[in-house]
Amino acid sequence: MEMEDTGPAKRPKGWGSRHTMAILGCWAFAMSYAMRFNISIAIVSMVNQTAISVHKNENASGFDNSSSGGLTCDHLRVVTEEEFDENGTLIVSEEEVDEIVGEFDWSPTEQGVILGSFFWGYVLTQMPGGILSHRYGGKWPLGIGLFFAGLATVLTPLAARTHKYVLCLCRVVCGLGEGFAFPAMHGLLASWAPPDEKSKLASIVYAGAQFGTAATMIMSGYLIHGNVLGGWPSVFYFIGSLTIIWFILWCFFVYDTPAQHPRISIEELNFIEKSIGNQSSKVKVPTPWKAIFTSMPFWAIMVGHIGHAWGLYTLLHELPTYLKNMLHFDIRQNSWLSALPYIVMWILSIFITQIADLLISRKIFRTVVVRKGCQSIAHLGSAVLLIAASYSGCSRAATVSLLTLSVGINGAIYGGYVVNHVDIARNHAATLSGITHTIANITGFCVPYVAGIFLSQGNTLENWQIVFFLAAGVYIIDVIFYVIFASATEQPWNRGYTSAPK
Repeated sequence: MEMEDTGPAKRPKGWGSRHTMAILGCWAFAMSYAMRFNISIAIVSMVNQTAISVHKNENASGFDNSSSGGLTCDHLRVVTEEEFDENGTLIVSEEEVDEIVGEFDWSPTEQGVILGSFFWGYVLTQMPGGILSHRYGGKWPLGIGLFFAGLATVLTPLAARTHKYVLCLCRVVCGLGEGFAFPAMHGLLASWAPPDEKSKLASIVYAGAQFGTAATMIMSGYLIHGNVLGGWPSVFYFIGSLTIIWFILWCFFVYDTPAQHPRISIEELNFIEKSIGNQSSKVKVPTPWKAIFTSMPFWAIMVGHIGHAWGLYTLLHELPTYLKNMLHFDIRQNSWLSALPYIVMWILSIFITQIADLLISRKIFRTVVVRKGCQSIAHLGSAVLLIAASYSGCSRAATVSLLTLSVGINGAIYGGYVVNHVDIARNHAATLSGITHTIANITGFCVPYVAGIFLSQGNTLENWQIVFFLAAGVYIIDVIFYVIFASATEQPWNRGYTSAPK
């Protein structure tokens, strides 16, 4: 379909093809994050916890002294005198067995390796995903990648029961498939999102990540507790199957560009192409690798992304374990409380990005000010709340509230570095996204491994404090760097110039 020249771009009313792309993109990221982090809640029931002894001796401060010398919160277990034997070991009733006796005897370090194995594959396809999407469009790299990730997810229970290394391999395959998602979607948004709708459409798409994470954690708790299809395996069967259904719809309703869409209205096509025409090249521009890697605005995005990944993965991977082993919530409570931060983040991401677009479209603030402001709100706010949570001790209400807000306020990030790739280089957005996701997601296997090292020394408040302090420190560093070097101005190399065009 060719664009008609009907004068200035006029926003069409009602539902458009770009909205359909955004909704299916939202579903894609819901499935992507569901497959990525379903194991974080499932592993709580997969692993055998019965070797843990619970002692009744509590000190005056309300804390318990662990065998490693640190403070624990074992007094939060709701038990009676009759539930302990003469050695002080907790006697578990039959009804409680399924919640703490898993099939697998994995140490905290081994669990960290399993949780992080997804990212070994994930980082490998980020760059190829960006390059393929830049050259051929993002529809098929994203669609086919998630399809194979869905198949790997369905096979996860079989892999786990075969061997822990087979499970790791299955998770690597899942990561390989999902690695195409972000670069491909950045390319699609560059083709479909008018500048003044960029934050809004991006927030709809990427809000799927929080929705998928929250829904998966809630659903997982009930599937596991209800012993549906064997308990924890049903989590993987259900999510993998939904992903395959999504793929069928994606094939029929999404296209790489508005011009390729056979059912788009003339009004919407005119609006999109005229809105982004002054920033987007009709000819594929060669990737200016040297210019990209010597661009400080690009490195600002990179550092912002690394900080976001480290902080968010710390809580995505470790929060269910913290709620189970430190605050002693059962699997259903755990699933709801693990999901709550991402529900808040989902709501805030939509709300804050609407405000961000409004501030930009009405020229109240320059785009770069909005980007830096959103980044600062997200990560400085999260750092302060993480530090506060680390000092909340065994107070369930305070800890859960602070951790929920710490994750939730990250919703502001969708007005920050996340859409900044498109600001500085719309023609290379997919490639830039591929680069930053490759580097940033190395933290995906570093975070659980590093956390496992500290927690293997003892499941104590002091060791968890180190994990939270580290995440807060990374957040603060990334904000400082981003505020100094970030830009929202189109870079000369976006259209092949080596310096600003005259």
